Amino acid sequence: MTASTSTHPAKILSKDIFVVHGHDNEAKQEVARILEKLGLHPIILHEQPDKGRTIIEKFEAHSNVGFAVVLLTSDDVGHPKDKPAEVKPRARQNVVLELGFFLGKLNRPRVCALLKGDIEIPNDYAGVLYTPMDDAGAWQLKLAKEIKASDIDVNMNKLAN
Repeated sequence: MTASTSTHPAKILSKDIFVVHGHDNEAKQEVARILEKLGLHPIILHEQPDKGRTIIEKFEAHSNVGFAVVLLTSDDVGHPKDKPAEVKPRARQNVVLELGFFLGKLNRPRVCALLKGDIEIPNDYAGVLYTPMDDAGAWQLKLAKEIKASDIDVNMNKLAN
């Protein structure tokens, strides 16, 4: 018997990167510009045409991406019902829902949660490593490495420019 080799090319993953965000416009724009610098295509839902769809239809239509970046920023606050004094900053509900959606659709290696500030992490996501959005910008290289590790072609040298 001879060894057989596959004649099918490796699947090329989309350079479309969905950016899940809340109300922190500065963080959203910073992530989008870094993705563009890396030669990737950030998908920001409100920038896409509505075409008469509901939000969930529009979201689903743009969710066929190679990777998702989820910005967990302190846009809301919450506390246990019986402990109103334990108020903590947290991400918006849509961000948590979309984090779960992309974890299910893309699997954890193709989702990077960027955490900005000291905010509450969703309980079911506790223990998973996330990337802090530090002021020094180390998160940019970490994000690029995560995307590259998911087999999406990224030119790491573009971060130096």
